[in-house]
Amino acid sequence: MSQPATHAIDLFGIPSDAGASCRGSGMGPEAMRVAGLLETLATLGHLVTDRGNITWDERALGGTPWRLSNERKAEVLDIARQSSTLALASLGAGRLPAFVGGDHSLSMGTISGVARHCAQMGKPLFVLWVDAHGDFNTPATSETGNIHGMPLALLCGEPDFGPEYDGEWRGLVDPRNVTIFGARSIDRPERQLLEMRGVDVIDMRRIDEMGVVALMREVLARVEAAGGHLHVSLDVDAIDPAIAPGAGTPVAGGLTFREAHLVMEMIHDSGTMGSLDIVELNPYLDQAGMSARLLVDLAASLFGRQIMPRQTARMDINEAANSI
Repeated sequence: MSQPATHAIDLFGIPSDAGASCRGSGMGPEAMRVAGLLETLATLGHLVTDRGNITWDERALGGTPWRLSNERKAEVLDIARQSSTLALASLGAGRLPAFVGGDHSLSMGTISGVARHCAQMGKPLFVLWVDAHGDFNTPATSETGNIHGMPLALLCGEPDFGPEYDGEWRGLVDPRNVTIFGARSIDRPERQLLEMRGVDVIDMRRIDEMGVVALMREVLARVEAAGGHLHVSLDVDAIDPAIAPGAGTPVAGGLTFREAHLVMEMIHDSGTMGSLDIVELNPYLDQAGMSARLLVDLAASLFGRQIMPRQTARMDINEAANSI
């Protein structure tokens, strides 16, 4: 029996909530470490290097309200420049970059770096956005102005972003290679943009009707057929808040425990994932580390933890059938 694939993983923490609608997700990276993320991945045979947390200039002191957006946007862009460079360097060294946040605005930089690497290698990039939300707003369409609702729009080249969002750090993603999985809260302007750009939105209605297995097989088959690189961006709010309460923007009716694990297990079995974000864990809103432990377990499934080895299980079934 062949041995499961092992990875050299670079783990980067991004302890920022500057793009979010409420504070607290900046504590996410440390909560994931405390919940045993590194030890869990190492136990699975992977070589995990904790690269520490990305740092940036402190926000101005003197009682400046956190809600004022200019400094928050500057922080998001500083992080984007750094994380893009780190993702590009990690992939260039043959490693798998895993970014733990922090709010979802961090994906502006992480996926930009992955896109730049894929462009250099001539390899198509596919993005699996596991999230309750579309995150396809722009500064012109957003009702809140919160940047964590905009990263996919920026990455897919929407024109409403100002020149401050440009730079060599920025990479682009073909929206036709993006799949949003688990959506159940999408604004009307977002919906129109998503339809116009050809983004595949697998909402909970489709999941209820067709099931996780059939839908994920279609997604992964496209990546495999193209010989593509798959970036997985996992937002804790994709999972039902009854079992993952540590989300700043919870929406009822999300993925169940087994559905979420099955998605991760199928991604692992496909062998297509080359980079990862885990975002929006808010320990302040969590219940005794419940969501952090679940995310660590999901990461374990994504990196190969199985109840029984799949090949062994198939052999046992065949042997049982032959003995009848």
